[in-house]
Amino acid sequence: MGILRKTMICLGALAAVGAGETAYFYRRTMKRNNAKVERTMKMSGTDWSQYMPMMEKRKTFMLAQAHKDVHQMSFDGLKLHATYFPSIAEDMDKKKVAICFHGYTSHGMSDYIGLSDYYLNRGYAMLLPDARAHGLSEGEYIGFGCLDRKDALVWINWVIQEVGEDVEIILHGTSMGGATVLMASGLDLPAQVKGIISDCGFTSPKEVFTHVLNSMYHLPAFPVIPGADVVNKKLAGYGMDECNAKREVAKAKIPILFIHGSNDTFVPCKMCHEIYDCCASPKKKLIIEGAAHAESYYKDTQKYEQTMTEFLSEVL
Repeated sequence: MGILRKTMICLGALAAVGAGETAYFYRRTMKRNNAKVERTMKMSGTDWSQYMPMMEKRKTFMLAQAHKDVHQMSFDGLKLHATYFPSIAEDMDKKKVAICFHGYTSHGMSDYIGLSDYYLNRGYAMLLPDARAHGLSEGEYIGFGCLDRKDALVWINWVIQEVGEDVEIILHGTSMGGATVLMASGLDLPAQVKGIISDCGFTSPKEVFTHVLNSMYHLPAFPVIPGADVVNKKLAGYGMDECNAKREVAKAKIPILFIHGSNDTFVPCKMCHEIYDCCASPKKKLIIEGAAHAESYYKDTQKYEQTMTEFLSEVL
């Protein structure tokens, strides 16, 4: 067998292995039915059991308030779902709405159980969308903020129509939701959007997947990430670094509060610092010491709420 033929056979075998790895990664990560919340929670490294008593108490309060289902169409024809909680405060001099975007494999009514106590008791209405390919929203392929930022515009416009032109809107996102609101900051947002809060948001799908492969699975990004990028462009319609939060906040005009846990191994805290440094709009940063992924609010509720209050008093 000649050297050229042996080489071609080896390259073919390597290509087959790479294609198999890419397909396996893509199915588990990017497609709705295969991305599992249990796997995400395990990878996040956060022990949620210690916070369950608090969350159960707040969930009871939250569900006792009036709320309704809302449906809107996305820019690409998907039926999106959200849950709307009107303000429970009376005689408020301002109409305030927090639109809250959840994390990967979660849904709208899950990630903001804790913060519902903060927002609802301070006169805010809350809109809790299910991201595309999550919860009751349609879609087969997950948007990872790149597509969800366009869906955010749909929900912003719904709030303005529902509540009135004089509404003041806060965008709050956690993890993938944090990336969503940061990526949305580079869009031409309506004047009613007054501030953005990002909790443990990442830069781009490409960069966070590369980190996970390197740190958790001890695997190189090549060929999986480039292969998944090609597949995703064809199937989902966007590249995995097509929208990067670092580039989007460089165009931002709306004030942004960045929050991250120092012990986040899923979305490393360095991403928060990188995005913060690129941000062109007024900005604040809160790092909660010892907090793992999406744990900051529960790890130090007092400091989290105090920082939010200071930020919101400045932007509203």
